[in-house]
Amino acid sequence: MVVSQSEFRAPDAPEVLGHSMPVEASAVEILEAVWGRDFGAVYPDKQRAWEAERDELAAVLGRHGVEVLRPRLFTADEKAAAGATGYANFFVRDPWFTVGDHVIEGVLQFPHRRMEVLPSRDLLLERVMPSPAHYVSLMQPGIAPLGDPGPGPFLEGGDVLVLGTQILVGCSGMATNEIGHRWLAKYLAPFGFTVLPVRLPSHVLHLDCAIGLVREGLLIACRDRLPDGLPAPLREWEVIEVSEDEAAAMATNGLPIDSSTYITDPEFDRVGSELQARGITVEYIDFSVSRLFGGAFRCSTQPLLRAN
Repeated sequence: MVVSQSEFRAPDAPEVLGHSMPVEASAVEILEAVWGRDFGAVYPDKQRAWEAERDELAAVLGRHGVEVLRPRLFTADEKAAAGATGYANFFVRDPWFTVGDHVIEGVLQFPHRRMEVLPSRDLLLERVMPSPAHYVSLMQPGIAPLGDPGPGPFLEGGDVLVLGTQILVGCSGMATNEIGHRWLAKYLAPFGFTVLPVRLPSHVLHLDCAIGLVREGLLIACRDRLPDGLPAPLREWEVIEVSEDEAAAMATNGLPIDSSTYITDPEFDRVGSELQARGITVEYIDFSVSRLFGGAFRCSTQPLLRAN
């Protein structure tokens, strides 16, 4: 399992983004101070707490027998090349993902996240290239004016939920787009996978901000973020429901380590109690800084190899 680093320099100005930044409501005022600046330089105490959150996550995973890998940090040259768009190396779930024995590099829609795959690439070259796994990358996105994300294609791991040979892909307009979804469906079809799009409201960044899979037959979901209801493969599953406010704070974005162990934030102790009542062991980690950036435990991790 790859666990994220904690690097972020905001774009020089909001108009660089093309969309409003998808962050927790409480973070809006905090992030107003970091346009064009490194988060750690503006908030050194929060930066240290942010790094400690990821270190604690790595430690908990290690206690449960998970081999933990970490991306490297950005180089000075990479930071310089980012220019006015800024850079992010903070949610490893999104720039690449795994489906079976396929490792796939996507393309992120927000300009400050376009280089986020680079700190993971050394790991991928080291672990994937010598293996029998397939290793592919989405084609380069089209060029567009400043503030316009352009035609893509865009495909982000936070939108991808793997259910055996059925792959759910979220589509809100802020991350994965139609071209990215169609590319994934075309690529995976010869290997026996079916890719199903899941419509999301325009303010929801990724599918894992609306649905969290806990174990076979049990999930956490915010129905207000699913205009077409649960995707067909999940409609018979038991649902622990969360409100829009809980989902906005990342209540669906916990992390199952296995079928009986789940990681979440103490902010979601109600959800944790619901899980415990169903026989799930809940590990609590305070992830309040990570959640400022619009992601939590699933966003901060990426399985490189899943146990059978």
